[in-house]
Amino acid sequence: MDTWWLFFVVGFVAQLVDGALGMAYGVLTNAALLAIGLPPAQASALVHTAEIFTTGASAASHIYHRNVDWRMVARLGVAGVLGAILGAWILSNIDVTAARRFVYGYLLIMGLYILWKSMRIALVPRKLAGWTEPLGFVAGFLDASGGGGWGPLTTTTLVGSGHAPRHAVGSVNTTEFFVAVAAATTFFAELGASSLEHLIPLVLGGVLAAPFGGWIVKRVPARGLMIAVGLLIVTISIVQLFRAFRAM
Repeated sequence: MDTWWLFFVVGFVAQLVDGALGMAYGVLTNAALLAIGLPPAQASALVHTAEIFTTGASAASHIYHRNVDWRMVARLGVAGVLGAILGAWILSNIDVTAARRFVYGYLLIMGLYILWKSMRIALVPRKLAGWTEPLGFVAGFLDASGGGGWGPLTTTTLVGSGHAPRHAVGSVNTTEFFVAVAAATTFFAELGASSLEHLIPLVLGGVLAAPFGGWIVKRVPARGLMIAVGLLIVTISIVQLFRAFRAM
């Protein structure tokens, strides 16, 4: 029961931050699942299965608050789905020990990337660039293979390049629903159904927090939250990398 409530809180907090920033649900929940000993492929499968429900609720909130740029959703979505399918398939078929070190190294890079981008979120606005589709593909691939990263890559890159934070966050959260469905479906085909022991509290916590995201993103400054999330991810990643290499 203690573990159940732990993951309920993780799901709630991660989705609250994700809804406000357009990032961190996958990275935070995946780091928590890996910390209790789940293999990387199973952890990523659980995260993406939970995200089907949480991103669906989050997307509804952002659509209601008119935070979504549908052109951005269309250009990110197709490429993101293809990248997620490839990333999920690769993670399901590689060595677990090597994957764990890779995932924590990737999470560390994502944490540092968030911190770096938090200092560069107010540039001159511009139209959607030609790299939008490649960004979606790479983010979808790393999100599925690393258990998180769709938001840290897409949201920070879009906001950093001058897009309005409100529409970047809303559009990224909405697109993430399709990416999560693609990744979860691929994991299901490769690994079977996810364990309900950790899935249910992640889903419940995330779904309860999701409606607040669309409201928060219009009212709370993003810089402070981005710094806090980046520091948390970096700390978790360093500790777990130390443990992984120590066990070699």
